[in-house]
Amino acid sequence: MMTTAEWTSLLGAALCGVATCYAAVAAWLSRRRPLDLNLGLNSKLASTPQPVTVLKPLCGGEPRLYHNLATLCRQKYDQFQIVFGVRDAEDRALAVVRRLQADFPDCDIAVAITPDLHGQNLKVSNLINMLPLARYDWLVIADSDIAAPPYYLSRITAPLADTSTGIVTCLYRGRALAGFWSRLGAQFIDDWFAPSVRISHTAGSRRFAFGASIALRRDALAAIGGFSALADRLADDFWLGELTRRQGLATVLSDVVVTTDITEASLAELWTHELRWLRTIRSLSPAGFFFTFITYTWPMLLLGLMLAPGPEVFVIAIAGVMARSILAGSMHAALRAPLRDTLLLLEWATALFGSQVSWRGQTLSVRDGMRAEDGQTSDSTTANSFAAHTGGKTAGRLPPSM
Repeated sequence: MMTTAEWTSLLGAALCGVATCYAAVAAWLSRRRPLDLNLGLNSKLASTPQPVTVLKPLCGGEPRLYHNLATLCRQKYDQFQIVFGVRDAEDRALAVVRRLQADFPDCDIAVAITPDLHGQNLKVSNLINMLPLARYDWLVIADSDIAAPPYYLSRITAPLADTSTGIVTCLYRGRALAGFWSRLGAQFIDDWFAPSVRISHTAGSRRFAFGASIALRRDALAAIGGFSALADRLADDFWLGELTRRQGLATVLSDVVVTTDITEASLAELWTHELRWLRTIRSLSPAGFFFTFITYTWPMLLLGLMLAPGPEVFVIAIAGVMARSILAGSMHAALRAPLRDTLLLLEWATALFGSQVSWRGQTLSVRDGMRAEDGQTSDSTTANSFAAHTGGKTAGRLPPSM
């Protein structure tokens, strides 16, 4: 029989070993040479491009809104339309849209301005109002705060030529705009979220969809009941992918990587944003979420050393630190990594409890389709439509399977 001390040492060694292996694999996958999107397209991707409508829901002014939206107007693509949507005719984003129309007169731009609400998810409500203006059957949904490379539309839509494809989605990297805390927020994406997706994808998982950018055909959207099937779902991006997968269609991870702005300027703002994300993941995959603690490299290495302070474990921990530093990608990011990982662990521990999140001034339940204040479905039509297309099942998981 092993003694308590032996079990403790074994646990410590295991924590260090698993954390080091995860960091090493994440660093290797993240540091592989990315595709140079400025070199052009191969013949397969360029063979039969179809006209594309890009749906861009907007809400308020953002620090780099013009720059980010202009990257779409400069796409190297034969025929595409951009549909912007706002709920309020006084929305500050409209001034940016008018500037784009003046600066890019050859770009096909349409604007939907309507306050009509369709369920609890305001972004999806906006998309429902925008869809009637879409001229083409290949659709791209992109958040307002992403910047895209010139061949983004060609890359992300190419897999749609295969009718077995449901959605195409892509990873993104963070661009910090508001000092230290926004840099930590960018590391949440670059050091934790994106590597975990790459590991899951390499392991064969396709159960993800990222709201920053999703492409799909109109027929695939219609097959799941349209955007109305997402109207009361907090994790609308995940469910767009999940519902198409339940139709027997495949999810494709594009080789495009876009850039998203990180604007949180304080610990409180960063905490609220990341806690919303983590609680949503927990609600969709409780078991997978629980075991994400092993991905918080620095706290796990320190805990492992405390439990098993031997020379062999110390060597493993040093290897883990090296791998985590490579994953960070720069000296400054590597120096922030201990704080970044510790903050993630604290957020994870907090996210184990509670069922509500804050999002754009709303208090929402992480139980998709439910109101936080009364626990009741807010739109019976949407709920019934969803049940009809999924057999009443609600199991699922937000970004990557862990």
